[in-house]
Amino acid sequence: RLLRVPYRRRGQLAALAIAAVVIIVGVPLWWRTTETYRAWLPVSQIKELAYMQLQLSADVEVVFARGTVTPEQQKKVPLTQTQDEEHTVDEDTALRYRYETRYRTATVMEEDALNKPTAAEADLSLHMLSESPCGSLVVYVIPESSSLLAQDVDVYIGQRRTAFLRIGAQMRAVRTLEQLLAHLDPQLKQVLQVMSFSHSDIIAALSDRVRLSPGTKESMADSMRAFKSSPGYEITFSLLNPDPKSHRLHWDIEGAVQTYIQPLLTKLAPVANFSIDSQTLYYAMLGVNPRFDSSRGAYTLNSDSLAHVINPVEARLGSNAASSNPVLNFLLYVPDAHHSPLYIHDHKKQEVASNAFHSPRWGGIMVYNVNSFYGAEAELPVDVNINMAKVMGVFLAQLRLLLGVQSSSPPPGFLVAPCGTAGLADWELDRLMWSRSVENVATATTTITSLAQLLDQIGNIVINDNIAVQVSNAVTSLQLAVAELEAGNLGFALQYSKEAILASERAFFDPSLLHLLYFPDDQKFAIYIPLFLPMCVPILLSLLKILSETRQKRREKQAKRD
Repeated sequence: RLLRVPYRRRGQLAALAIAAVVIIVGVPLWWRTTETYRAWLPVSQIKELAYMQLQLSADVEVVFARGTVTPEQQKKVPLTQTQDEEHTVDEDTALRYRYETRYRTATVMEEDALNKPTAAEADLSLHMLSESPCGSLVVYVIPESSSLLAQDVDVYIGQRRTAFLRIGAQMRAVRTLEQLLAHLDPQLKQVLQVMSFSHSDIIAALSDRVRLSPGTKESMADSMRAFKSSPGYEITFSLLNPDPKSHRLHWDIEGAVQTYIQPLLTKLAPVANFSIDSQTLYYAMLGVNPRFDSSRGAYTLNSDSLAHVINPVEARLGSNAASSNPVLNFLLYVPDAHHSPLYIHDHKKQEVASNAFHSPRWGGIMVYNVNSFYGAEAELPVDVNINMAKVMGVFLAQLRLLLGVQSSSPPPGFLVAPCGTAGLADWELDRLMWSRSVENVATATTTITSLAQLLDQIGNIVINDNIAVQVSNAVTSLQLAVAELEAGNLGFALQYSKEAILASERAFFDPSLLHLLYFPDDQKFAIYIPLFLPMCVPILLSLLKILSETRQKRREKQAKRD
């Protein structure tokens, strides 16, 4: 019995030592080495961004020409007024529009410019005097006797950020400046609706965040037609020649792009980056057989069949796998000799003047007939030089629509100047930049808040430092974009919003965030139980045995004492 006691004591000490090592060293070491690394994220700032309260500020300058204000009224200018409009879109989105209007009289050089024979020349002269900053407007109030505008025109909107507003006869009867400004206010609001952002444009830009009502969707046809905001776009021009045996087509696409398309893309450089390519596809047929109209002696494509044209042709176009940017497709289709001439009809069975159509968020197709080149003695294939001015005029109009440049009809009494060689007026660019800035802010906010909710719900996802940096950059850029919109700095707001959407998408689509790369809890138990159970059972039984013997000894000692 004396020999058994040391061995039993030794076993108890060994069991206690092993248990102590497992509990003190093994468990913390295992917990630390298997812990999921999660870098710090600005969760509180992300929660603040979830409630989006945007303020858009626009600077408006109203300049009174000679003969529009009385000497008494002129004493009260310059004058500055601020107007706010608040709109609650839903419980998480609120909008505020602030218009800061400054009233002043025209300078001597501006008066000379307003004496030009035409409004277009006056617009150019005023632009040469001073260029208005991005997002601002200048409205010149001219007398009723001015020859700048025709008799049936009350407001002229130029190519820049300038408008001419003719003062009416009823306004000359007012005595105080306050009454004059009250009479001008409705027309100024109409000018702002045309040249600056409108509430419908901003709501359309928030379509990913705000659920539109059925009545609103019908009025958002332009926004649904346009591509979503993206840092870059791919533009592809394709010439479809289904019958190369009958005609040999020649198109100067490079020169046409430089002449007609590149000026527009250069002006749109603050909005996105563009890349252009072209291709010629032979034996590319339409997916729909046109019908022959004997009354007109031509083949026709009805509006109902246009939707079936795109899919068969799209399979031949190919795609740029190296880029994730949206692709705008512009197809020039030259019918074969057996289906020529070919005309597109609208839903009223009338010929479309441009003989072209476009598909929302995809591109456009134009049919170019060459049947006039086929003479009685013509040798096949016939050489055909395509009129690129006619083709690019159609593609340029479709490109404007697909990029979100609104072409709504102006109110009665308004005359809008042609956009010129650039294909885009300065105020049209501003309207697009307002919409794109708000859309980028809304998209980046939705992406960041969704990512934060995902990471909060799934604790097994590793948050690396680079993801935390991207999230922090996105939050910072969003805050700066919102601040610049509130200050009216449209150019900076668009730039920060683009940075925010890029950083948010890089964080959201990071490959390390894939949940399938990490084991859920049930798989962890399936792996750890076979590893730890054989080791823990003997230790646990030994500890229970030691505890039982200790209690037995205490009872024996207590019995002896009693």
